Amino acid sequence: MKTAVIGAGIAGLAAAVRLAAQGHAVEVFEAADGPGGKLHQFSLDGGYRFDFGPSLFTMPQYVDELFELAGEDPRDHFNYVRLDEVCRYWWPDGTRFTAPADTDDLVREAAQTFEVSEPAMRRFMDKAAEKYELTGRTFLEKSLHKIGTWLDPQVAYAMLKIPGLDLFRSMHDVHAAAFDDPRLVQLFDRFATYNGSNPYKAPGLLSMIPHFEHHFGAYLPTGGMYDITTAIYELGQRLGVRYHFGQRVDRILHTAGAGAQVKGVRVNGKDIPFDTVVCNMDVWLAYDRLLPQANKPGITLKQQKSTSAVIFYWGIDREFAELGLHNIFFSRDYASEFDKLEGGDLHDDVTIYVNVSSKLVPQDAPPGYENWFVMVNAPAHAGQDWDSLVRNLRDRVLRTLGERLLPALRRNNEESGNLEDNIRAERIVRPPDIESLTGSHQGALYGSSSNNRMAAFLRHPNFSRNIDGLYFLGGSVHPGGGVPLCLLSAKIVADLVKVP
Repeated sequence: MKTAVIGAGIAGLAAAVRLAAQGHAVEVFEAADGPGGKLHQFSLDGGYRFDFGPSLFTMPQYVDELFELAGEDPRDHFNYVRLDEVCRYWWPDGTRFTAPADTDDLVREAAQTFEVSEPAMRRFMDKAAEKYELTGRTFLEKSLHKIGTWLDPQVAYAMLKIPGLDLFRSMHDVHAAAFDDPRLVQLFDRFATYNGSNPYKAPGLLSMIPHFEHHFGAYLPTGGMYDITTAIYELGQRLGVRYHFGQRVDRILHTAGAGAQVKGVRVNGKDIPFDTVVCNMDVWLAYDRLLPQANKPGITLKQQKSTSAVIFYWGIDREFAELGLHNIFFSRDYASEFDKLEGGDLHDDVTIYVNVSSKLVPQDAPPGYENWFVMVNAPAHAGQDWDSLVRNLRDRVLRTLGERLLPALRRNNEESGNLEDNIRAERIVRPPDIESLTGSHQGALYGSSSNNRMAAFLRHPNFSRNIDGLYFLGGSVHPGGGVPLCLLSAKIVADLVKVP
């Protein structure tokens, strides 16, 4: 069976491996000149390497599983380290907290730092685990749009537990009820940003997300996040997958009318027949550009977009011992920050994420230097004046980081000045850049947001309801964005596609 995969993002690469392992003759078409999609890499002058997009790696078993399907030992091709700490958090009042990766350590150390008891922290983490156990495998590893899923006894059991899953409360309400300390509420609220959502609107079920990091663990591939891309891409090569880079698909070919059937793809004006087509393109753009004659799922495509981002990639000419691999500098008023995002704007006081991969991958920066991936949540691109917004944002980010970091250096009698003086190389990526570089509609990092309790059911299914043989995967469809969920979307599609 001949199968085309459109897009060599992480989901497309994983689907190509799974389908090739099932016996499909797979060809992957990618408009860019290499694999990875958002998960690619680049370098800046001076010896600084950066992962373009995702910086957090959880659930590595979903990558390992690909090698096992191919009869290979994953450790021969792909390796990673488990982190002892997940993130270093900084608040405007001077509070600092390093979140241990282990749940028991997190419970104990949070009780020492915040106004919370160990039993209260334990209850919260146990509840997060319960939510995952009840719904995670059911709703993340299976299609929500096939009747067979709903006939599964485990699903029926989960449905009985809905009243306790916090579907009718927001994440923020769940956290505010669990903790009196607003700093701890803000810490857990920020997990909504993992799928580009607003904690004041996203359903409380998503308060299970910390369980992924503090139970299953947080990791980093030994050579950086791009190792995930290269490992899966090279595995596909060994399985006989054919990759066509710099080859943009113009159209998905299919018959018309009831009982429509996929016929293949059109690339550079040439029609190429395929029995199956798997689309890793943003689903909104796929219907707009590749399926102009198909019936469009209007309600699905009109869902609120997830957030985008403004990212500053900075080559820094010194080391900051106070920083870890992952760092969050919180704003003073989280609710106002998200109100601004909802209105398509940036707040004057923003939360800043700083990833420094050179902490664990020394070759990512020259000796004694660091590579900073500095990200701020931003609204999806809707015609804003990004030049002005980003110019002002850059000044605010430098001021905030300088206020938090440089006093510590002065206490240590280290030379310090303006943080900008330490920047030796720079690249800035804005929402319209994300849209043009990665094919994400309006630069939304996760397709649609999860800002209502029906969001999971309103995501596009992993198959076409109207065209037989056409499937969809990646961050804009079920089960959502981020490396683990994209890998799971590939698993769902491979289970749906007919075995040759």
